[in-house]
Amino acid sequence: MKLIPRMLLCAIAGAACVQYAFADTPAQTYDPSTPKTRAEVIADFAAWRAAGYDPDDWIDYPENAIAAGRIVAARRAAEAAAQSMH
Repeated sequence: MKLIPRMLLCAIAGAACVQYAFADTPAQTYDPSTPKTRAEVIADFAAWRAAGYDPDDWIDYPENAIAAGRIVAARRAAEAAAQSMH
């Protein structure tokens, strides 16, 4: 008679462990003070290039960097908003 309650308790504990193991991790927030990996730096540079930043355009340097930074920030904000809605 004690076998069934033990099996039920093990099944419930196992289900809780599986649920915990496959739970969604919280979304990572952007923290500029944390060090970046090489892959993150490369991805950031690619995002800036896609936003119109040209590192060879030194004549328009501050303006094109600021504009690209704003575009990248707006895209990241839109992506974060879209992910938080799902």
